[in-house]
Amino acid sequence: MKTAFLYTDKYFAYDYGLSHPLRIERLQLTHDLCKAYGLFELADADLIETGAASESEILRFHTRDYVEVLKRAGRGEINMDLAHGIGPGDNPVFPGLWEWSRLHTGASLQCAQLVSEGKARVAFNIAGGLHHARADRASGFCYVNDPVLAIDHFVDQKKRVMYLDIDAHHGDGVQWAFYEDANVLTISFHQDGRTLFPGTGGLNEMGHGEGTGFAVNVPMLPGTDDDVFWEGFTSVVPGLMETFKPDVVVSQLGVDTFLDDPLAALELTTHGFCKVIAYLMEKAPCWVALGGGGYNPSNVARAWTLAWAMMNGLELPDDLPEAMARSVLTGGSGKQKLRDSRHESRRKDQCRKHMEGCVRYLNQNVLAKIS
Repeated sequence: MKTAFLYTDKYFAYDYGLSHPLRIERLQLTHDLCKAYGLFELADADLIETGAASESEILRFHTRDYVEVLKRAGRGEINMDLAHGIGPGDNPVFPGLWEWSRLHTGASLQCAQLVSEGKARVAFNIAGGLHHARADRASGFCYVNDPVLAIDHFVDQKKRVMYLDIDAHHGDGVQWAFYEDANVLTISFHQDGRTLFPGTGGLNEMGHGEGTGFAVNVPMLPGTDDDVFWEGFTSVVPGLMETFKPDVVVSQLGVDTFLDDPLAALELTTHGFCKVIAYLMEKAPCWVALGGGGYNPSNVARAWTLAWAMMNGLELPDDLPEAMARSVLTGGSGKQKLRDSRHESRRKDQCRKHMEGCVRYLNQNVLAKIS
């Protein structure tokens, strides 16, 4: 079994701005922690330099007018274009915006190509998973929707794709891109849209036309923890996989679901996250794994390092490599472990009852339509 990890130091030529919550440096933390554990020295694991996506590849989904706006913004020719979602706030203009978008998207397309050609069973792009962008509009820190383009790579090959999104924010851009497509099953576990951006992802968003039933949403209440999440996951995903029988899984592995993330209110830990990784390692026929949200850099580095280790069949020691623990992740304390201690939600009963209601609704209205 071959695996591939896509990465480049070129990412760090770009910056959303000092006050912006999406810190590109979290990618370097993840890479450095993986390296400290020796995870790039494995015989069947390839560390591959990211190459930029071409304009024509990005135009497979995004409109030409929008691409031209991204290019002009990246050159500093415009300060905002509110019609295309660009300006102060979530989606700022910064130097090289277009080049950054080409890089993280290129890595996702490389992952898709490696998997489709059988050169890797699992390919991981930690810079990817920017799932909010629409064909003609930036949204939620996302300018180019690399998950959509990775999925399109398989759609063009007549493959059945299951997209699984576990980010705290609903994977709206991917859902809408395939809302009428019965060959792409989108599943999103996220914090209830009544309490968090982008405000979508309700149970009643089930697809349209031929795609009816092929959009599945599990909105979770604030306070949902590992146990409640996993109960919902095991009640929904295995049955869908068994019935849909995807040729490939594309996943978005955002970790803004974690207890102390500053932008969301879920209470997951590495325990719940790693259960998803283990499940996909066992059940996915092949797998393109993408990064996503996560605004506590320590959580990002620890979770995605654990994911990469598990993708390679390894169990890591819980003690962090000394240099990383002292100088990068814990600001000198050296006390943090790779895995979180278990956490009990104070709101578990309410969250569990809500999850049970979601599962009942999906069983009655959605799951039976997948074939």
